[in-house]
Parts: sequence; C-alpha cells; structure tokens
Amino acid sequence: MRQGAVGHVRVVERGGRAVVEKKMTDPFRHDTEVLALRSLEATGIPAPELIDVEPGSILMTFMPGERLDSTSTSTSSDVRLAGLRASTAVLHRLHALRPPTGLPRAPDDELIIRRYRDAGGPPLPLEIPPASGQLVFCHGDWTDGNLLALDGSITAVVDWEAAHLGDPLRELSRAAWGAMRKDPRSFDVLVDGYGADPESVRAWLPIHAAELWLWFAEAGPPEYLEQLTAELRSWP
Repeated sequence: MRQGAVGHVRVVERGGRAVVEKKMTDPFRHDTEVLALRSLEATGIPAPELIDVEPGSILMTFMPGERLDSTSTSTSSDVRLAGLRASTAVLHRLHALRPPTGLPRAPDDELIIRRYRDAGGPPLPLEIPPASGQLVFCHGDWTDGNLLALDGSITAVVDWEAAHLGDPLRELSRAAWGAMRKDPRSFDVLVDGYGADPESVRAWLPIHAAELWLWFAEAGPPEYLEQLTAELRSWP
C-alpha cells in the first residue's frame, strides 16, 4: 500500500501501528521534505508528522483519506473536482505561512526555457510572466496524486520533497495545468477557489508544459512524451 506518487513509499508496522516509510536516494530532496514537514507542525496544514529521520529514509504518520487520483470506483470526476476546490483553502493557508529558513528557491524558469528549446520541444509561447511580488512557502507538486480526501475534506497533503520558496501564482498554475489535462473544468475550479486572476495564472501554463515535456523526455516513459508532444503541437 502506498501514499503519494513516489515509488519508494510504503506502509509498514511499527509499535503496533501503521506508519509510512519513504526512502529517497537524493539527499537534497530528502532534506527538503524533512525541513518542510518539521516547519508544518502545529500550523493546521494537514501533513504527515515525522516519527524518525535517517539518511535516505523518513518515517512518518499514516494519514487517512483517499488520493484524489485514485482509480477506485468511489472517486468520480465530481468528487475529484470537489476535492481540488477544497484543496485551494489549504493552499492559501500554506502560502500565508512564514517560510522556513533554508527552503530552496523555485525552479529556474530561464533554464527551463533554454533547455526546452535546446531539446527541440514543440513551439510554445515561452515567456516568464511578471512576478507577483510575493515569495511564499510552496509545496512544489500540488497534484491530485498528493492530496488525500475524506468526505469532501482534505485530510492530508503528502510528498513535500519539492517544497520551495516561490511565486504563489506559479504554484497555482502548475497545479491547474496538471489537473486540467485530466479534466478542463479543473482550471476554473482551482483558480476560482484560490481567488486568483485567471489570465495571470494562464500566463504561466507554457512554462509548466515545457517543464513536464522535459521530464518525460529525460525520464520517460516514451508513450507519455509522445502524447504530450502531440498535445503541445496544437497549443492554443
């Protein structure tokens, strides 16, 4: 049994209770997740609590709920949309927190654009949008696979290894880009729920498209890259 979208996550038993063990080979991502989870304690953000930390391994509390991307028949598209809308209040609270000292900076968008063009990705209107003027505590991968819900409420946000200090609109747009690829209604659900200007959020979408294309180009699988390439060739 797994929570989150990382391959080396499993539920194990310790002291007669179920807990989550997460193993990571990248020390930077390991340390980032530990920093993020420690800073979230007593903040009201529903996140796992650390139990034990060792090099390359984290032991944390098991969180209730079902992933919003679950293939369970109980998770309909409307349930997913309701969960995404509920998550925007949590995202707002996260962005309002004081970021912990030592949080990594946001991804380098100039580098993303340069690498994408050098790799021969499909033409995209790639420009870095004007900054919102805020640098906030960002989760880094706010997707339906990292959101657990129960009875319409978000019970946990998992996988904090990409947490960083960044622009809140960039984070919201990344969430909207990933979600709208599954269901176009997701864009309005997330943006309206957060209370952001749709055009300001939409301006970031090409950056996230390029970022995802690079991920598939480097890590695969090839069929995902082919599918995304076909989508980007007809970019509106």
